[in-house]
Amino acid sequence: MPCTTILVGAKASYDGSTMIARNSDSGSNAPLEKKKFIIFNPQDQPRLYRSVLSKVEIPLPENPMRISATPNAVGADVRGLWSCCGVNEANVAMTATETITSNERVDAADPLVIYDPAHPDVPGGIGEEDMVNIVLPFIRSAREGVMRLGALLEQYGTYERNGIAFSDRDEIWWLETIGGHHWMARRVPDDCYAVIPNQLGIDCLDLEDAMGAQKDFMCSADLRQFVESNHLDLATEEGDKALLDTRLAFGSHSDADHSYNTPRAWYMLRYFNPRSMVWDGPDADYAPTDDDLPWCMTPERKITPEDVKYILSSHFQGTPYDAYATHGDMSRRNMYRSIGINRTETLSMVQIRPDLPDACRALQWVAFGPNAFNAIAPFYPNVSKTPDYLACVQGRVTTDSWYWASRVISALADASWATSRYIIERYAFAVQSKTRRVILETDEKIRALAEAGKAEQAERGKAAQSAGDVRPEDPAQPVLEEANGQVARILREEADRVLEEVLEEATACMTNHYDRADV
Repeated sequence: MPCTTILVGAKASYDGSTMIARNSDSGSNAPLEKKKFIIFNPQDQPRLYRSVLSKVEIPLPENPMRISATPNAVGADVRGLWSCCGVNEANVAMTATETITSNERVDAADPLVIYDPAHPDVPGGIGEEDMVNIVLPFIRSAREGVMRLGALLEQYGTYERNGIAFSDRDEIWWLETIGGHHWMARRVPDDCYAVIPNQLGIDCLDLEDAMGAQKDFMCSADLRQFVESNHLDLATEEGDKALLDTRLAFGSHSDADHSYNTPRAWYMLRYFNPRSMVWDGPDADYAPTDDDLPWCMTPERKITPEDVKYILSSHFQGTPYDAYATHGDMSRRNMYRSIGINRTETLSMVQIRPDLPDACRALQWVAFGPNAFNAIAPFYPNVSKTPDYLACVQGRVTTDSWYWASRVISALADASWATSRYIIERYAFAVQSKTRRVILETDEKIRALAEAGKAEQAERGKAAQSAGDVRPEDPAQPVLEEANGQVARILREEADRVLEEVLEEATACMTNHYDRADV
C-alpha cells in the first residue's frame, strides 16, 4: 500500500509520549478500502492463523492479548484483515505496514515468497494482510515486536517489501524487510523523529551492535554474510566502514522515487526543521529529489499530535508544488506526490503516555478518508468494544458511520476548495479541542480510580485468576468506554454539521449556476 509514516521519540514529543503514525492509502488502480476501528478480544482470535492472500498457516501462541485495530470493514473473506494499526493490553503499539522499495540485486539474492495459484499446495509468505494479527497480541515491548516479527520473516518469508513500527512507553523501533527472508531494525533516538515515504528509509546499520548488544540496531542472524556473499555493500574504500550504508545496499534510487517518494520526506523534514537547513533554492542543503535525506532529525520544537495530523494531511503548502496552488508557477503544481492524497483510507496514530495509569496510558487517534478534509480524534484502546459510529461500517454509502461521512465531506469540500477549506479548518479545530477535553477529564477519573482501588483490584485479580484463569474485570473499562462514546457523539454532531455546510458550498460552486435572484 502507498503510505507515509512518521515516528516521534519520547524526548521529541510535547509530553514525553512515544508516537507512531501512518497514513494507509489505497493503491492507485484499486477500489477504495473501507476501514473501521474495532477491538479483537482474546476469545475472537484464532490459534491457527490462515492468510487469505498467501494461504500460509501459522500456529499462534496461547493466551493472546486484546488488541485494537483499524482493519478492512468489508471483504475480509476475499482480501483478508489488513488490521493496519493497534495497541495491545500491555500498551505496546504496532503499525503495519509501510510499503517500501528495494533493488534488483536484493531480489535476486533473496526472492520474495509469492503465492502461485498454479501451485496451491505451496503457500506464500506473510504480508501486510497478516502482520498485526500474528504479532501484536503476543508482545510486551517494542523490542519483542521486532524479535517476533523478525523470526516469522526468517521462517515464513514475505511476498512484499515492508516497513513496520513498534512502540512502547520507552522506545520506538522501525523494522524493514530485505528480500524474502532478511530484515533490519533501528531504534528511533529518543530526541528525534523519523520519516518514511514508501521507500527503504533506514540510512545506516551498525552490524556490530546488531549482532551483539542490540542497543540501537537489530537484524536477521545471517545479514552480514548475506551482504558479503552477494556484494551488496556499495560504499567506497573512503566511506565509513563502521556503518553499512543500507540505502546503497538494499534501497532504490529510481526516477520514480524522486517524484513519488523522496519529496514527501523532504517536506516533513522541512516542516519540523525549517531553520536547521536550507531547503529551498539553488543553494539548498537538501532538495526534494535528494537520496541522502536524513532518516531522523531532532526537531526544532517539541512535536504534538496536531503536528502529526497536519503533516500527514499536507499537500506541499508553502512550496511551489502545492496541489491546491492558485498563484505562482502553475507548471510546478502537483509536480510531486503529496502526503495527504485522495486515496487515504485512514490515519492512525498511537500515543503511549508515560505519566498515566496503565488503563489509560495509550491513546489511538483515528481519522478516515483524505486528511486534507477530515479531523482526527483520540480513543482509549484498552476497552472491549468501540463505538458503533466507527465500528459498524457497511459497504454502502451512509452517513451513519464516520468513515462514510468523512469520505462524502472530502469529495464535496475538494470540489469547492476555495470556500470549503475554512469550514474544514473550523471542523478539525472543533473536533480536536472538544475530544481532547473528554480525554483530559477521563484521565483524571482514571487517576483517581487507580489511587483508590490499587489494593482492591490486585486482590480481585488474584482471586479471579486462581478460580480458573478468568481475566479480572477492569473497573476502568466502563469509564473508558463511556469516554469513547462521548468522543463518537462529538464526531457525529460535528460531521453532520460540516456535511451540511460543505454541501451548501459545493452546490453554490456547481457549473450550471446563475447569480441573479429570482425576482
